[in-house]
Amino acid sequence: MTADSPSPDWSQVDLHVVTGKGGTGKSTVAAALALALASAGRHVLLCEVEGRQGIARMFDVDPLPYAETRVARGLADECGRAGSVSALHIDPESALMEYLAMYYKLGRAGRALDRFGVIEFATTIAPGVRDVLLTGKVYEAVQRNSRCKGAVTYDAVVLDAPPTGRITQFLNVNGELAGLAKVGPIKSQADTVMTLFRSPRTAVHLVTLLEEMPVQETADGIADLQAADLPVGGIVVNLVRSRDLDGEALDAASRGTLDTEQIRADLAEVDLDDQPGLLDELLVEAREHAERRALEESQREIVDALGRPTYRLPLLAGGVDLGGLYELAESLKEQGLAR
Repeated sequence: MTADSPSPDWSQVDLHVVTGKGGTGKSTVAAALALALASAGRHVLLCEVEGRQGIARMFDVDPLPYAETRVARGLADECGRAGSVSALHIDPESALMEYLAMYYKLGRAGRALDRFGVIEFATTIAPGVRDVLLTGKVYEAVQRNSRCKGAVTYDAVVLDAPPTGRITQFLNVNGELAGLAKVGPIKSQADTVMTLFRSPRTAVHLVTLLEEMPVQETADGIADLQAADLPVGGIVVNLVRSRDLDGEALDAASRGTLDTEQIRADLAEVDLDDQPGLLDELLVEAREHAERRALEESQREIVDALGRPTYRLPLLAGGVDLGGLYELAESLKEQGLAR
């Protein structure tokens, strides 16, 4: 399935999990997706679980507390209606404190445990428990219940998740707890979380670049997710370069047969023909661009062969600021990932 194929209807998805190899821009894509989903008056929660405060930097706000904080107005629809994007920075210690308070009424006692370092010990000695706490908070944001008195109900939740190499382990909390907790409340919470993660209400989207290693990791990630019975969503190809040369010009650039006289004439028209070495530099740049395009095309074919809906986001010349996030959000919405 390519970008030109009919896009599936993601409107029934409540939890959009965004993963990708480090350096592919998965956090940027997660933020743009949240903005795109928050149109027509919808309210979206953007969560992060890696402790980097990336959301705060992207939206140029203060570091996020362990509390849902509004960070942006959503993308406006055709009628000018926009929702809102709130953000939540989830850390395992705060999640455990909340878990103890909600399910065991351990308010002061929980804080005492924190002072003694018991919470840090528990989440360090048992990494599976750490992921249960993080995913449990995400589940609670999607599936608000009577214990969440006064909490905002969101139309969608976007999770800026761990990288592709760890995403299946992170989401498959039951598997991680198999040798640690076979019964009890932690195991019960893991079972409950998995009912959401394995349902059509969840989609795991993978972000890649048109480079060999990210594409291979994307393919491996899809295989791992499918083996764990976790729902694979779409593939977002990020940082796509513009096509500055057509096919014929690319072939000539790669062979070193570009019309140098025509290039000199073009430079003369803009008064750049007297720059020493400029023509040679342009020819080298054109050859490198052609080689890069050839590599990208080969990786594009591999991505298309993975059989998942594919969405493409451009490389923004000025980098990604808040305005750039809205531009990317508009593109995701136009392509059908956000509905």
